[in-house]
Amino acid sequence: MQKKSQEDYLEAIFIQINNAGACRVTDIARQIGFTKASTSVALKKLEADGLVTRDDWRVLLTDKGYITAKTTYEKHRFFVDLFNRIGIEKQVAEKEACGIEHIISDDTYEKIKNFVEEKSNLLEIATKN
Repeated sequence: MQKKSQEDYLEAIFIQINNAGACRVTDIARQIGFTKASTSVALKKLEADGLVTRDDWRVLLTDKGYITAKTTYEKHRFFVDLFNRIGIEKQVAEKEACGIEHIISDDTYEKIKNFVEEKSNLLEIATKN
C-alpha cells in the first residue's frame, strides 16, 4: 500500500473516531469513497503493518497508527488554514492540502509551521501597538 493511501485511511479512521467515538468499515468506505470490500482489503494491510486492529465491528488505531493519523491530520489542517488565510478558495485549499500532507517531510513541515507561527505572532504584536 502506498504511503498516501495508507495515510488517507488512517486519517479517515482518526476523524471518524474523533467525531463519532467509534469507527466501522462502512464509515471509512463512505468517507474515502471506496467500496466496503476494497476498504476491508486495505484494512487487512494496515492491520498487518501494525497500524490498526479490529474487534467485532470497530476499527481501532494502534499507537503507531494513531501517531501517523494525527500527524497527517495536523498537517492537513495546517495547510488548509494557511491556504485559506492567504486567499485560496476553500475547495482548492482542501484538495491541495491533501496532496502536500503526504509528500512533505516532518522536518520541512515543522520549519514551515514555526515560520508561519513566528510571523503571525510578530504581526499580532505589531497590530496591538
